[in-house]
Amino acid sequence: MTLSIDAAELVRLRLRSQGLTDRSARAPRDAVRRLLAMQAQDFAAALWAIGVRASGATVTSVTRALEDGHVVRSWPMRGTLHFVAAEDLGWMLRLCTPRVLRSLATRHRGLELDEAVFRASRALAERLLSGGGRASREEFLAALEAGGIATAGQRGYHIITYLAMTGTLCWGPPKGTQQALVLVEEWIRDPRALDREEALGELVARYVSGHGPATLRDFLWWSKLTMADAKIGFAVAAGALAELTHAGVTYWATKERLDEAISAEPIAAGAVMALPGFDEHLLGYTDRDLVLPREHAAKIVPGANGIFLSLITVDGLIVGTWRRAAKGGAVVVTPAPFTRMSARTAKGFASAVSAYAAFLGVAGSVAPAPQGA
Repeated sequence: MTLSIDAAELVRLRLRSQGLTDRSARAPRDAVRRLLAMQAQDFAAALWAIGVRASGATVTSVTRALEDGHVVRSWPMRGTLHFVAAEDLGWMLRLCTPRVLRSLATRHRGLELDEAVFRASRALAERLLSGGGRASREEFLAALEAGGIATAGQRGYHIITYLAMTGTLCWGPPKGTQQALVLVEEWIRDPRALDREEALGELVARYVSGHGPATLRDFLWWSKLTMADAKIGFAVAAGALAELTHAGVTYWATKERLDEAISAEPIAAGAVMALPGFDEHLLGYTDRDLVLPREHAAKIVPGANGIFLSLITVDGLIVGTWRRAAKGGAVVVTPAPFTRMSARTAKGFASAVSAYAAFLGVAGSVAPAPQGA
């Protein structure tokens, strides 16, 4: 039987699936596993994306998960950086990156990056990092240059992404304010081995479990797989899925998440969250109208520069953005609501900022919103 749901219930179910209202994840890696992959090109924002979903998490506990090798960062799909649980990286790369690499072939030729260059770069990486070696981006690029491999004009970036997408390198333990490059074969101790059909079913089931209710179009955008592969994945995962409809559109959730939602305590209305930029709550779907009014969409990415601002949400609906600044060992957050905040929302946002500051281990405060907000 297909269940019809309204927009508010659909958003509530998504919040639960994403671990934003059901914060049952006891460790950072559990929060990452729940979503399968979490967009992470902004490192600091991505740490908070994990922290806001893991009960009692701090920036220290999240970075420890990186140091311990439980969570890694790489380009497992779409040519975009994501956090994934370490054991999931290999099968995701094998499944999702071949299409991405084919799409980059013209760019690689334009940069004079051919198989010989990539082969030499891989050999250099293995010599540099074998035996537990770690290298920052700058150190790795310097090693390439010293080895006679030019890195100017984005060559260095594309060499790193190629070696990551083909399973040689990943971003592992913290190094300064970023991460160090390590060898996947050494760093990831217990990789999962899935055949292609199993991997397709796993990708569908895990995406829907951590993002549902979601549509087939959402999954196709998120994974960048072909329709043929998506259909195989949905067929393999069918036993775990439940079909829902909203406004004549078919959505998918997992039966497990629906059962959890039915038995859970109702969530109080008006809950305010301070979510990071690039969060899966927004970027996990191709259709974002359910949570972001179209008239405000441009405010999330000012100047269409590809940089997504941090989000203020009320009951999962995006009602503004926020920016942070470090001042004297504290964090000061400035909200930019789309419309004037009610006293209740302002109080809720202050609580959300306090949670963010506690995650960072510093004092936090809210600056006045800009005039007119």
